[in-house]
Amino acid sequence: MLTKSRTDPRCRSFGPDMNSPDLRGNDPAPAAPAARHVVVLGHPSPGSFNHAIAERYCATIRECGQEVVLRDLYALDFDPRLHADRRPGQPGNRLAGDIAREIGMLREAQAITLVYPLWFGMPPAIIKGYVDRVLGAALTPRDIAQHVPDSVLDGRRFSTLSTSATTRPWLEAQGQWQALHQAFDLYLVAVFGMRDGGHRHFDAIVDDLAEDYASEILLAVEAAARTACSEIGAERHAAVVATIMDESEG
Repeated sequence: MLTKSRTDPRCRSFGPDMNSPDLRGNDPAPAAPAARHVVVLGHPSPGSFNHAIAERYCATIRECGQEVVLRDLYALDFDPRLHADRRPGQPGNRLAGDIAREIGMLREAQAITLVYPLWFGMPPAIIKGYVDRVLGAALTPRDIAQHVPDSVLDGRRFSTLSTSATTRPWLEAQGQWQALHQAFDLYLVAVFGMRDGGHRHFDAIVDDLAEDYASEILLAVEAAARTACSEIGAERHAAVVATIMDESEG
């Protein structure tokens, strides 16, 4: 469900003051649509801590006056399998209905955030399937080799919130953290033309998680959401100012 709420005073606002004239002294223009985020969750248990992370992240975005839609892949019964006749570049390939809906949401978004646990040092298959079927729906091997950015994802802010039962030092000692960062963070940002919004990882997440540790993590999640909103707000405001200045010089 996509909703928007009253702006949280802790979120910096970079939007124009709609009660004031613009930089050229003209009457104020109608307010621009709120920035939109797509949060993609990949955990099978409805009561998981990953769900708590995703819900807190979304709630904070709404408090900042921006819009967010949560895509709970397991609840949606998302099919992660990429069939042969649906591969990009295949003759007669047409988007499946579920993929067209997901891409429609991404097209209107300024930010994409993945939320998932690490299983065997990697994201769950359903998250990898989302990358294969949704993020990679239109990008062919030739496009990747020629560094052609994706028309939908180009310039979008891409970030990750992940968890693991093991500690991050243990993951680093096994080489898993470095491999994940290279293959699932830097690589995706590069091939799709997205902007790196960072990867926050929360380790030692177990069933009997201490209440104070859980609260500490959720506060960090709130901070990450506010940072995302502030950065996007600043970028949108800078774009508006640049447009006005260009028009005034024309």
